[in-house]
Amino acid sequence: MADPPGAAAMPRRRAALGAAALSSLGAAPAAGHVVLLGDSVFDNAGYLAGRGGGPDVVGHLRARLPPGWKATLLAKGGSVSADVPGQLARLPPDATHLAISAGGNDAGRREGELAEPARSVADGLARIAAIRARFAEDYRAMLDAVSARRLPVAACTIYDPRFADPERRRVAVVALAAFNDAVTREAFARGLALIDLHLVCGSDEDFAAPTGPSVRGGGKIAAAIAGWAAGDGATRRGRPRPEVFAGGEGEG
Repeated sequence: MADPPGAAAMPRRRAALGAAALSSLGAAPAAGHVVLLGDSVFDNAGYLAGRGGGPDVVGHLRARLPPGWKATLLAKGGSVSADVPGQLARLPPDATHLAISAGGNDAGRREGELAEPARSVADGLARIAAIRARFAEDYRAMLDAVSARRLPVAACTIYDPRFADPERRRVAVVALAAFNDAVTREAFARGLALIDLHLVCGSDEDFAAPTGPSVRGGGKIAAAIAGWAAGDGATRRGRPRPEVFAGGEGEG
């Protein structure tokens, strides 16, 4: 009996459908393209000059991503949260994942207000609350612009600066807690992943400058980003679920 019309093509069609199904289940993931947005936490090459060299954050990331994946640096040192939407204008058309580090410079620009005298502890806290509220508005608008691209997004918390003056360092840590509260709330409200740089960069050796990551710190940051982007969390289908990434394994 002769085969029905098109029978010879059926095995090929089934194979193609099977490959597509496996890809959708994560068995054969397509190569990704991670884009770094924000400030000098990612754009840290300048901190490494004169320190023996070594890869910057994006260099570490390219080495840690799976074969075939790409990483692009759009972050620029000195940027504040309001600058990130402008960086999206240069977003590569094949971008698949967006990682953001923003807020440290927003806080740095308000550091002078922390030195102003206060009538009471409550008055001091009220001033910090007002600073936090203004930052939260900028950060919220930034995340709205990034989320509009409909790509997996990971937001980074602001790590503790390594200022030489112990008192300045203690005050900064307390003030940044208010900023990080805004970061985590806004990220989780959107179901975004969170990379906790408090824990990723937890030692002085992770810093080449008070607010800039060293080769070691950059490697740990890249490891956390790669773990998020190339793992299941960033590509899971259905409603986004907030996840926290705090590991920096595999640092250089």
